[in-house]
Amino acid sequence: QVQLAESGGGLVQPGGSLRLSCAASGFTFSIYNMSWYRQAPGKERELVAKISNTGGATYYADSVKGRFTISRDNAKNTLYLQMNSLKPEDTAVYSCRTNVLGNLYWGQGTQVTVSS
Repeated sequence: QVQLAESGGGLVQPGGSLRLSCAASGFTFSIYNMSWYRQAPGKERELVAKISNTGGATYYADSVKGRFTISRDNAKNTLYLQMNSLKPEDTAVYSCRTNVLGNLYWGQGTQVTVSS
């Protein structure tokens, strides 16, 4: 079955960096687009970034543009999110998502906390 497992979250100071990973299994990773979402306490989940199956096309929310980079390694079935210049408002649970044959799949999420 489709499984997505995020890792790489943690506590970081403002201005710091983190790299999130999302390990995928149970489907042909290389033919599906992938996305990163986040949900902060008391807020709705929001799209952070998405990437096409080949990695040739990407999209970023305005709030992270220029600071975050989404990428993928289809040989390793892994999605990444490089987060630089982190701000306290980036604090949230980050989850990866894919849509396989009309069904949405989410990982369990990884907590990112930006605080001094």
